Order: sequence, then C-alpha cells, then structure tokens
Amino acid sequence: MEDADEAASRPAQGAARGAESDAEAGEAGPAERGFFGRIFDAFNADGTVEGEEDEEDGAQGGAARQSPGLLNLRRMRVEDVAIPAVEIVSIPSDITKDGLVAVFRESGLTRLPVYKGTLDQPVGMIHLKDFALQYGFNGDGNGEFDASAMLRPLIYAPPSMPIGVLLQKMQSDRMHMALVIDEYGGVDGLVTIEDLIEQVIGQIEDEHDTEEDQLWTLEKPGVYLAFAKTPLEEFEEEIGMRLVDDDEDEEIDTLGGVVVLLTGRVPARGEVVPHPEGLQFEIVDADPRRIKRLRVRLAEPEEAHG
Repeated sequence: MEDADEAASRPAQGAARGAESDAEAGEAGPAERGFFGRIFDAFNADGTVEGEEDEEDGAQGGAARQSPGLLNLRRMRVEDVAIPAVEIVSIPSDITKDGLVAVFRESGLTRLPVYKGTLDQPVGMIHLKDFALQYGFNGDGNGEFDASAMLRPLIYAPPSMPIGVLLQKMQSDRMHMALVIDEYGGVDGLVTIEDLIEQVIGQIEDEHDTEEDQLWTLEKPGVYLAFAKTPLEEFEEEIGMRLVDDDEDEEIDTLGGVVVLLTGRVPARGEVVPHPEGLQFEIVDADPRRIKRLRVRLAEPEEAHG
C-alpha cells in the first residue's frame, strides 16, 4: 500500500499538469458536458459571446471583466476568486469527534478540508451530512469515531486555470470544493462552486448572509468585524472617531468606501490597509469587484496620539 503522504501529494503536484487535460475535456460532445459545460456553447472560438462584441482592453473592457457574466468564465482565473490559505478553515486528520463538532458549529460550514500534518498535505474533505448521518449533528451517536472513514476526495486546481474549466470539472465530478495548488505543490487557496457561479450571475445570498441587519460585531475590545456597506456615520459614532475629512464626507458614505479611498483601488482578501489615525482595516472577504467584509482594529491610545 502506498504511503498516505505520497497519495495525498500526488494530485496536488499534478494539478498544474491537469489544467490542459481539463481544458481538452471541455471540448467533449454536448451529451457528455452537462449543464455548465454547455454554457461554453454560447462562446465563439475567439472567446466572445454570440451577439456581443468582444470589448477591447481599456475602460470598457475593464468594466466588462468586473461585472457578472459569461465572459468571466474565460477571462477570470481561479486565483481571482479563491480565498487565501490563511483564511481556510481546515481540520487535521487526527481530530477528535468533539473537536470536529466544535469546528462545524463555530464555522457554520458544511465542508471542511482535511490535512495530515499541515494544510500542504491535504487528504480530502469531510461533509457535515456524512458526520450527522453516522454520529448525529451533536456527535452524540453511537460507534467509534473514525474521521478517515468519512473522507471524500477534493479537486486540485492551479491558480491560472480559467474558472469556466474548473466549474465544468466540479459539475462533472459532482464536487463543490477545490483546493488551489501552487507550482511547488503547496495549498495556495480554496474555491467553492458558489464562488464560481457568482462570477456569472452575481452575488448569491445564503443563510449565512442574512445577518445584514447586524452590520458589525465586536469580536474583542478594539476589534470589529463589519460589512463593507456599513454606513460610515453610524460606525464613526460607534468608535467615537472621524475616518474622513470634511471635504470627503459627502463622497464617502460606507466603511468600504473609506478603504477604497485610502488605497485608490479594491484591495485583495487578506490585505491590511492602515489608516492615518492608527486604525487598521483587514480585508476579510472581497472579490475583484468589491469589498464585502473587513476587520477594523482600533489603535491603542498611545498609537493614536504618537
């Protein structure tokens, strides 16, 4: 029997080589391609959509790339939509039953990548449904706990893979999660099928997006987790501090707008943006078009005045 580490690393190391074969698979007949595969029938050979001109590079083309639509299936890459490795919620292969229940409960996720040793050695994923059917949602079912018995395979994709190719592969393999593997075989990020579909049809609101009425939460003293659309005036009142100058007050009305003003662009997930008053804005969730959520760290009193 082959070593578990070698078996786990083989698909990761071969992810980049699989990109070309996956693209070739996308040329299969309509009967074999499925629903998402047939989306590509709307494209001409040169990558344009039937009935729509292919915009040249520039302002018009840039706007098209940042808007939801079929063109994104070819133009956007996996690295454009994946969450970074530091934000991946994953579990070790030797996790206990109580530990697994705690991670499911705290994260609110239904699929968790599983690794052996480090995240760069993924061995699969565990689905909440499989755990609940065998042990109950609270883990109070009978039977000896065996995490390895619940492992499901994962898709491994290189950062440069077009999202349309990965979407088609997810549909054909009936998998909803993929790990992004860099050129050295390490885990670079994670992407779900929902992340890909949103680039075509726009934002998908799910049960975890219903907390819109609570625009921010206090994680710990001096640290807030907030939606980018949080009204600036309300948040300034909460922290007792002005974040924009008077001449900018009429132009900026959201917390995300402050960050864009500071950077002059839409920052990437994981990026930390400092504020002149000593605050730090950490981008928790964003896509190429907009910021979704951010973490605000207030300055210590001596930092604010130093």
